[in-house]
Amino acid sequence: MSTGSAGHVARSTVPAQSETTARTPFRTFLRTSDGVSIELVYDPGAAVYDASGPPPGNLAFVIAHGFTGDVDRPHVRRVAAAFARYGAVVTFSFRGHGASGGRSTVGDREVLDLAAAVAWAREQGHARVATVGFSMGGSVALRHAALYAPGQEGRTDAHTDAVVSVSAPARWYYRGTAPMRRLHWLVTRPEGRLVGRYGFRTRIHHRGWDPVPLSPVEAVPRIAPTPLLIVHGDRDGYFPVDHPRMLAAAAGDTCELWLEPGMGHAENAAGDDLLARIGDWAAARAG
Repeated sequence: MSTGSAGHVARSTVPAQSETTARTPFRTFLRTSDGVSIELVYDPGAAVYDASGPPPGNLAFVIAHGFTGDVDRPHVRRVAAAFARYGAVVTFSFRGHGASGGRSTVGDREVLDLAAAVAWAREQGHARVATVGFSMGGSVALRHAALYAPGQEGRTDAHTDAVVSVSAPARWYYRGTAPMRRLHWLVTRPEGRLVGRYGFRTRIHHRGWDPVPLSPVEAVPRIAPTPLLIVHGDRDGYFPVDHPRMLAAAAGDTCELWLEPGMGHAENAAGDDLLARIGDWAAARAG
């Protein structure tokens, strides 16, 4: 699959909200630049913020979930609730996941889904946007930050002000762990894609990448000067710690690397304390 060029995101209709309902999350759909319908949930954030934390201002978090996740998965909702004390939270289902249309390309064209969600957040008046991605979503967040850097013509409304990548790979086609070998079977074999559809509610495209998209380790040098945080567990069963170290080394001085002792993989392994530290970091760095 080719990433292609991203045009302007089609507008979605947002219901008017009164003062009494202004803090109520709502669900809507938007359309990506390549015509895929994406399911989105918007949480304007807590009505009362913790005075000990950084001021929320007009900050929005846009959360990019991992492969086989979706906007209604409990671990995605837990992440959204953790960040809601810092500002608004946008969660969405990648193509091929949940109620979104299309089929998953496992990290390629998903960059258009994230770009659409970021542009939508800015349309709601959020001048500061932090993207936080997990696993596949982490690789998408890295590529998005590189491809939609501020100042690129036609893409200024979709850039991020800070990016956090949790449990992401550094390079494509990695098969060095048993979970990744199982994932490759799921994606590349017809019977695996059936398991993905009916076992994990994930519709996977049958075609391979052509051309191969920019890899995460190739993307991170292009992110600067946007602040970048790489988070990875030292017990990650999918990607060993050489992946985050490779990303941090390629990113340079604008990147911070957190290697978390005892942490496993992605959203399910991210404890409340870690999510709070990520929220503090993003609120301080995003603008």
